[in-house]
Amino acid sequence: MITLEDVESAARRIGGRVRRTPLMEVAPQEFAPTAWRAWLKLELLQHTGSFKARGAFNHLLTATDRGLLTDAGVVAASGGNAGLAFAYAAAQLGTRAEVFVPETAPAVKVAKLRELGADVVQVGVKYNDAYEAATKRAADSGALFCHAYDQPAVGAGQGTIGLELWEQTAGELDTVLVAVGGGGLMAGVATALAGRARVVAVEPENAPTLHAALAADGPVTVPVSGVAADSLGASRIGDIAFEAARATGAEPVLVTDEAIVRARRAVWDRYRLAVEHGTAAAAAALLSGAYRPAPGERVAVLLCGANTDPSDLTGAVEPTH
Repeated sequence: MITLEDVESAARRIGGRVRRTPLMEVAPQEFAPTAWRAWLKLELLQHTGSFKARGAFNHLLTATDRGLLTDAGVVAASGGNAGLAFAYAAAQLGTRAEVFVPETAPAVKVAKLRELGADVVQVGVKYNDAYEAATKRAADSGALFCHAYDQPAVGAGQGTIGLELWEQTAGELDTVLVAVGGGGLMAGVATALAGRARVVAVEPENAPTLHAALAADGPVTVPVSGVAADSLGASRIGDIAFEAARATGAEPVLVTDEAIVRARRAVWDRYRLAVEHGTAAAAAALLSGAYRPAPGERVAVLLCGANTDPSDLTGAVEPTH
């Protein structure tokens, strides 16, 4: 588990190394007609194009404080965004990074990893394939292993977004919609906002890791596919995320691939924000009606990543409610 104290410590530790991303208020009728106020948290403007930089810096800086970051550098397993974040953080801290990604990782993410100076190893077709290869490499080399989502310092770093949201809304926040893959982002935000605002954990129907875990009373492996699999491709929710969801009462919601595609295009058409399909899942819950706010509810949608190919973002799409 991670605690609010862990998140607050992470905020102090990574301050000055990550961006305080903007909060944009939007007309409620554009996302949630029954809501009183609505915001988009623009975490897609974070270093490397996703929220992952927060957890990466917190993990590496925590390891540095404990003498665990050596000349062997870091090894990470990632579908893309976590690898980018660890590569960026490692470069900023003057250490080397080796990143294992599945062969299905988007070319744009692989190219960015190499631009950041990381050694990239493509293994298998799923995140788990890359994960197994990375853990073996870390054990053999003595490098610091960096999990994409299931490490306390990583989750605590992601939770700093929740602290920012609370401050930026002056505490006038009821609900945050967060996309869930392995669950590190949800775990951190839910922990940061526990007792203050609810978290709606949005998953693609084709990757229901949290739903399956809650039904089974523990993390289980599920088949994963669909348009958001490149960023929400974990086949098993993290232990930390499962415990955080159960402890904080995070509400799970499923969305279809069609709803995700429509939401991604709607966000582009209305605000010219190019987001990943995984990121669009959070918006899809509102735009499709999978989550309906209560009258007067104050709602924020966390737009968490922008590492996408924008070539198909053409034409207006009007989502249904």
